[in-house]
Amino acid sequence: MNKTLYGIPNCDTVKKARTWLADNGQQFDFHDFKKQGLERATVAAWLEQLDWEVLVNRKGTTWRKLSDERRAAVTTSDDALELMLEFPSLIKRPVLAGAGKLSVGFSDAQYRQIFE
Repeated sequence: MNKTLYGIPNCDTVKKARTWLADNGQQFDFHDFKKQGLERATVAAWLEQLDWEVLVNRKGTTWRKLSDERRAAVTTSDDALELMLEFPSLIKRPVLAGAGKLSVGFSDAQYRQIFE
C-alpha cells in the first residue's frame, strides 16, 4: 500500500506518527502541507470520506484565533474546505492516506489496527 502522511514536521503528533511508521517498517511519503501546500482536490477527496468536523482541529490555536463570526460561518463541508485551504494548520494532524482510506490523528492502537 502506497501511503502518504500529511502534516507539518514540527508537530509533536506528526513526529510520533512518523517515528511509529519508521519503527514498524512502513514505507510512506511525507507531505509537509505548510511548505508543499494542499490541492483543493486532495482536501475535497478527504471530505468525501470524512465529516469536516473530523478534519478541522477546533482545539488548536489557529481555530481559536479566528473571529467568532468566521468560526460560526463554518457549517458545511464546502465552508470547511475553503477555510482549510486558507489555513492549512486548521487540519487535524496527521492525515494518513493510502489504499483509498484515511486516518486522522495518531495513536499507537489506531496505527496497529490499520497495519495488522
